[in-house]
Amino acid sequence: MNYIDLFAGAGGLSEGFIKAGFTPVAHVESDKAACYTLKTRLAYHYLCKTRKLKIYNSYLKGDINREQLYSYIPSHLFDAVINTPISADNNKSIFEKIDLLKGDNGIDLIIGGPPCQAYSNIGRAALKHKTSDPRKKLYVEYGKFLTRYKPKVFVFENVPGLKSSDNGMHYKDIKDYFRNVGYIVEDKLLNAFDFGVIQDRKRLIIIGWREDLDFSYPKFKTICNTFRTSDLFIDLPPLKPGESQRTNTYKTNTTPFLSKTKIRCKKDIVLTQHITRPHNDKDLAIYKLAVEQYGKGILIKNNTIPDSLRTQNNTTDFLDRFKVVGDIPHTMIAHIAKDGHHFIYNSENQTRSISVREAARIQSFPDNYYFEGELEYGNRTAAFRQIGNAVPPLMAEKIAKTIKKNLL
Repeated sequence: MNYIDLFAGAGGLSEGFIKAGFTPVAHVESDKAACYTLKTRLAYHYLCKTRKLKIYNSYLKGDINREQLYSYIPSHLFDAVINTPISADNNKSIFEKIDLLKGDNGIDLIIGGPPCQAYSNIGRAALKHKTSDPRKKLYVEYGKFLTRYKPKVFVFENVPGLKSSDNGMHYKDIKDYFRNVGYIVEDKLLNAFDFGVIQDRKRLIIIGWREDLDFSYPKFKTICNTFRTSDLFIDLPPLKPGESQRTNTYKTNTTPFLSKTKIRCKKDIVLTQHITRPHNDKDLAIYKLAVEQYGKGILIKNNTIPDSLRTQNNTTDFLDRFKVVGDIPHTMIAHIAKDGHHFIYNSENQTRSISVREAARIQSFPDNYYFEGELEYGNRTAAFRQIGNAVPPLMAEKIAKTIKKNLL
């Protein structure tokens, strides 16, 4: 069974479907750095299948560069990554590329969701005078792919704020539109934490299926998740602000949780992207205060920060500008690419924001998942942006497995 991933990002949703046994026909994504990430992940899966992971590990260690890594991969595999914005102007060329890739095969699923910032509560605060933000209409372009390829099922992921954005207008329009193109549509608010992800991350999962199918919204088996942030970070070496080494060494052996979820595999011989941003003295002082207060059960607010330390004069809006990552991390967001204030590492011995690898683990990405930049070896900002926008692969995998079982 195969699928197309629209607005694919770094491939978190796709990774889950691949692990569930689906085959990607195409990933469509506008961000160039994310497309390199998708290609590198395709390289990983190919080298894993052909038992040549030594080549991939050589890349992670920096012994070969990205161009050399890609030279070991059949070039046609990378045709599946289409670096083009989805739009009325571009869809024709995207369709032509997908048609070549799929050949005579049909498309079983379409997955993916348009950028969610325009629907989120934070996004609405920033865009309160932009109710006509064009991103809010991208579902129409999504529907054109449904009309052309008529997949059995589609999975449309977005933020809970979609239901209330502009008084629910877009939520209603989206469901009506998908029904008009021939799909029965239902949705539920699901929390990644209930799927084994160590993160309080609620997402609206809209699932549609063709009217001719005997199908219904899947009953997902959730779990009682007893794991916490300490289970995610226990084997990672300590960092100072601004540490940016290509590779690190694990502090301890793997743990039952990391092995069970395959976040860390036995074949992972090198730790990459355990890097963190530098901070100025004032921010470090605020971080230290935030961690001390958190230890006392107090959440720091911008209006309670001493005047001598406060870096933002606004003490009425965005009071939780500084936030410590607790036992169950709060929702990872793309804003982490701009600063680390909302994701402060919870330790008085490591005053800093979380690293790229820690953010990736919160999202349940495996350690062998490498986040690229437009230039060689990627960069911290691009990696944080891709991670913050992603669907947790562990949640995606369980959704994919249930859908597959129900379709077969």
